[in-house]
Amino acid sequence: GTQGTIKGLTSEQVQALGAEIILGNTYHLANRPGTEVFDEIGGLHKFEAWPRNLLTDSGGYQMVSLCKLAVFTEEGVEFENPHDKSRMLLTPEKSIQYQNSI
Repeated sequence: GTQGTIKGLTSEQVQALGAEIILGNTYHLANRPGTEVFDEIGGLHKFEAWPRNLLTDSGGYQMVSLCKLAVFTEEGVEFENPHDKSRMLLTPEKSIQYQNSI
């Protein structure tokens, strides 16, 4: 999910449906709640109480879907956070760092 949740279902309900894997969106999770939260509690598995597989994306899709909030540079893509207007530079290295935290 975009904020570490599956809207309308508990982790137990998703498991009961037979889901073996769920997706976490790197860009959105790095913005909110933030990688510091995941570092502190031990990752998205614990945050969501999800015992099965997780897949994270690179955050690259947001280059297209949020292009109005993005500035493209040689180093990476700088996004404006739609919630608080702060800036986030997403480089390949940062994407991997964020995914490791998540």
